[in-house]
Amino acid sequence: MSAPAPSPPAVVDAEPLPRQEEVLTEEALAFVAELHRRFTPRRDELLARRAVRRAEIARTSTLDFLPETAAIRADDSWRVAPSPAALDDRRVEITGPTDRKMTINALNSGARVWLADFEDASAPTWENVVLGQLNLIDAYTRNIDFTDPNSGKSYALKDAAELATVVMRPRGWHLDERHLKVDGEQVPGALVDFGLYFFHNARRLLDLGKGPYFYLPKTESHLEARLWNDVFVFAQDHVGVPQGTVRATVLIETITAAYEMEEILYELRDHASGLNAGRWDYLFSIVKNFRDGGARFVLPDRNAVTMTAPFMRAYTELLVRTCHKRGAHAIGGMAAFIPSRRDAEANKVAFEKVRADKDREAGDGFDGSWVAHPDLVPLAMESFDKVLGDRPNQKDRLREDVHVEAADLIAVDSLEARPTYPGLVNAVQVGIRYIEAWLRGLGAVAIFGLMEDAATAEISRSQIWQWINAGVEFENGEKATPELARAVAAEELAGLRAELGEEAFAAGHWQQAHDLLLEVALDEDYADFLTLPAYRQLEG
Repeated sequence: MSAPAPSPPAVVDAEPLPRQEEVLTEEALAFVAELHRRFTPRRDELLARRAVRRAEIARTSTLDFLPETAAIRADDSWRVAPSPAALDDRRVEITGPTDRKMTINALNSGARVWLADFEDASAPTWENVVLGQLNLIDAYTRNIDFTDPNSGKSYALKDAAELATVVMRPRGWHLDERHLKVDGEQVPGALVDFGLYFFHNARRLLDLGKGPYFYLPKTESHLEARLWNDVFVFAQDHVGVPQGTVRATVLIETITAAYEMEEILYELRDHASGLNAGRWDYLFSIVKNFRDGGARFVLPDRNAVTMTAPFMRAYTELLVRTCHKRGAHAIGGMAAFIPSRRDAEANKVAFEKVRADKDREAGDGFDGSWVAHPDLVPLAMESFDKVLGDRPNQKDRLREDVHVEAADLIAVDSLEARPTYPGLVNAVQVGIRYIEAWLRGLGAVAIFGLMEDAATAEISRSQIWQWINAGVEFENGEKATPELARAVAAEELAGLRAELGEEAFAAGHWQQAHDLLLEVALDEDYADFLTLPAYRQLEG
């Protein structure tokens, strides 16, 4: 009797791309297929668990630290693995998508780390997914350059010693990749992004004195961190690199994860590098989880919720305390400002805000922070240099003065600011403009002088939804209603048509973006993620 034929690797269902055969090798696809078969069933269970937990929050309007993991929090003896040399100094990190120009500019930026983003700063077209992987391979083999077709300017890598260390961010657990199927099922985007990157680069990075380092997005529980840890253990054995080669930094950008920071580090302790404080997704998560909680959970305009708000300060100080207690890096939030080539006065005002923000983070004990533009690297570096000096980090600053109670993390009503009509207009404007660009395949978008990503659109549409469902009355006497949101959106669409001209307007996705924003902002059934319905409309 003959042996059964081996199961085929993942099946690619997409138009061929230039040089895709260098990324989508038979061996790499077989590795992704094995990841899918082993780990997607658990992923599915954890997504179902999210829904159960969200229903419990709807019923109780509260959260608490987990009683079943109290022993982990009480045990002072455990630490995460020591940091590899390439990740010991993370004082400034730059973020951005993995297109060819950004890859070169980010690596050359002077930042210590580049968050190479396949998640919120990248719309998941198949071209972005595959060619982003190719750009990273080319960067590691120094086979990368770029000439801007408009300006004629050429870009090339600096010497290896001057380049940022790459920390790659795969997609979150909730998104599937429609162009890659195993056994007839779509593979989770997280496993596609991780699998292709790890398979092609793990050994290569070790040879370069670094390693496969990851940022893990939108984690909601320590059980999701445990799943990632099991993925890492399997992957390292499969490819034949030492256990502990992988290092992961987890974004604490969901309200549920904020109550499980120690447990998340514990689950990943052999592979953990640190935690990061992500602002917009964190606020989006608060709205999403407590949307039935009444007036005390209604957030004001997003720009009125600074990191000095009491409930945000509780979150960031607890993050620093937790990380340093366990020997991990604490990485601060984003400076999204884009310097203007024309408005020196606007730059001066914005630079002062950025400086104050980075001074605060460095003073609070963070070991590093994020910027979205290369021009901000020196500014952020200065803030951390003042505090760190020649030290690579300040993990020895234990912040034992910090004491955060469970209620402090959700004390949204500690804010005096209230939603405003201009805030509604801004949410509609930013939402439409971002979604339109996303539908064209762009994930990092300059809007009103700020670099925005998918988290911006999530908080924008969530605030519109929340304000309407909470019956908010604005300072001008108008009440938040679906009719008002539609009127503001129609006015914005008309303004864009007039500004762009009929031809340019028609060439974009403006009506589609308008309709999608209103769908996710006004539907009674709140969509868990904007990117799920948006992905169904994304071409390519």
